[in-house]
Amino acid sequence: MGILNIRCTPPINQELEMTTVFGELDHVLLMAPGPSPVAPNVLKAMSIPTLGHLDPDCIKVMDAMQDQLRAVCKTKNAVTFPISGTGSAGMEATFVNLVERGDDVLIVNNGVFCSRMVEVATRLGAQVDVVECPWGQPIDPAAVKARLDKKHYKILAAVHAETSTGINNPIAAIGELVKNSDTLYLVDSVAGLGGVDMRVDEWGIDAFYSGSQKCLSVPPGLAPASFSDAAMETIAKRKTKVPNWYMDVSLIRKYWEGSPRVYHHTAPINMYYAMHQALDNLLTEGLDASFARHVAMHQRLTDGLAKLGFTPYVKEGGAPQINLFLPPAGVDANTLRACLRKEHKIEVAGGLGDLAGKVIRVGVMGEGAREEPIDRLINAIKACINK
Repeated sequence: MGILNIRCTPPINQELEMTTVFGELDHVLLMAPGPSPVAPNVLKAMSIPTLGHLDPDCIKVMDAMQDQLRAVCKTKNAVTFPISGTGSAGMEATFVNLVERGDDVLIVNNGVFCSRMVEVATRLGAQVDVVECPWGQPIDPAAVKARLDKKHYKILAAVHAETSTGINNPIAAIGELVKNSDTLYLVDSVAGLGGVDMRVDEWGIDAFYSGSQKCLSVPPGLAPASFSDAAMETIAKRKTKVPNWYMDVSLIRKYWEGSPRVYHHTAPINMYYAMHQALDNLLTEGLDASFARHVAMHQRLTDGLAKLGFTPYVKEGGAPQINLFLPPAGVDANTLRACLRKEHKIEVAGGLGDLAGKVIRVGVMGEGAREEPIDRLINAIKACINK
């Protein structure tokens, strides 16, 4: 049953009786690797009355948000704006605009979301080659170079922050491999942007996407994206139309720049308000300060759980914002998660793929990367395992 339960027992021309279950919903501390807790002023921003998507004041918010995103992504790309949809929509948008049937695409795979890249590119008819890297270990640039030395690729794609394994991959080093070539570099940082450094221009990234619900601490629903001039030129020279009209960046771009703005789709205006406020929070704190806070809270969590017998899954290259832990002997990961949710109103995630049932995944993201939620989680885990 959905949030709204509409009873249609009266005749259709009579007033409908509507009930909600909002009062029954628990206030849950979100400590999984997304969605993350949302700041009160972001929630307040979402409640501002909705404007039309071509209203002059709405366009002011959009323009300001583009400048904010360029600052956070460290890019001068003109085509920088949020895609209407979650991080997966960002993935779809980057691939669907750049890939044509038969294109050679190289994807580096060391987790679930890298595998999704393979699925998306394959569905578009790309000739996909994969560099398989072990889960729980950073990508080895040498392995990528060895493949690039054997064949020319239109696109090289990698995930910056792999949510399934808790790895931050060496995106800068991988980018160096194609920097002086015509291979486009496509990067997923859904779980990284705002929590760890991202340098779109310096690292030679041509197509970039993220998600609102991770380190940016915005509810799910927007996918910040950025396309280089080289990427936009590639899109302009396509032999066929972009097969997904809704994700066609050449069309969406006309809504985000120029005068007059050209309607493309009805935008999620209140999500724009939320993103604008969250980016203001981040830039007011300072990017370096945010990165340092995420590292410090990761260490606080790791130290606290070590005292309870938990060990980190990742030994090298771990992401401070995505933490995987192996429970001590005698503690079942799924039972622990259920206890945290039922008795302490805290959500953490379970393992994905081969890690299902073996680990807990904890997000130290955005508003969740603060002392109060970290300490609350540690104390709740202690209570659950000592029952």
